Amino acid sequence: MQAVKMYTTAVCPYCVQAKRILKSKGVETIEEIRVDANPEERMKMMEITGRRTVPQIFIGDTHVGGCDDLMALDSRGGLLPLLGAAA
Repeated sequence: MQAVKMYTTAVCPYCVQAKRILKSKGVETIEEIRVDANPEERMKMMEITGRRTVPQIFIGDTHVGGCDDLMALDSRGGLLPLLGAAA
C-alpha cells in the first residue's frame, strides 16, 4: 500500500471525513502534517499544491487534492488502484 500524507488542522471536518474514507479503504497509517501548529508547513504545502485549504492529500507521490477530490476519485473507482490495493 502506498504511503499517505495529509496536511491538516486540529478542527477540520473535511480532514476527519478524508481520514474516515482512507481508513475504510484499508489505510492504517496516515502521516499528518498540522499546518495550524506550524505556519512554515502551510507555506510549504501552498508551494507544493498551489492551494491554501486543508486537507491536502498525497498518496505516494500523487497529489490527490482535498476531501472533495478524494471522494470524486473514489467514486470513479480510482482510489483503491492508487492506494495499491486490489480493486
